[in-house]
Amino acid sequence: MNKLMVMLFCLGVSLCARAEIYKQVDAEGHITYSNVPMKGSIRLNLGPLPTAGTKANSREARASSSSSPAGFPRVDQSTQKQRDNKRQSILTDELANERHALDVAKQSLSEGQENPETFKGKGGKTYRNVAKYEEKVQKLQEDVNLHQKNIELLEKELGSTP
Repeated sequence: MNKLMVMLFCLGVSLCARAEIYKQVDAEGHITYSNVPMKGSIRLNLGPLPTAGTKANSREARASSSSSPAGFPRVDQSTQKQRDNKRQSILTDELANERHALDVAKQSLSEGQENPETFKGKGGKTYRNVAKYEEKVQKLQEDVNLHQKNIELLEKELGSTP
């Protein structure tokens, strides 16, 4: 008995959920959608939504949607191989440039750490500016970290290429 009541309830809810939709475009071009008819509105004829058993959710529909359209140009294997080789070459060059930039950044960091920030006080006495030094070293370290991260990502990308 409970199953029958649940089924009747679901049927009633699904019938109520199917409402009419109206579209109205005002003089300024604003579009309004409503379930209540308005002056100058047009009733939209919307088909039923796809359910779990329909083709829209099936594997066939997903497979056909992922394939190329009929008129879409195809690339032959030799052209694709040339493109892949060019991509590999670009990534290799970029990796070499990034390694060089990392060496330069490490050298700059080393020099920055060796040269503390100073300023002259009253009477000509020299003081260390610790905050400015730490800020300088932090920026240099961030530059080193950025180049290291770029190298890791490029090596990963080169490792995943065919």
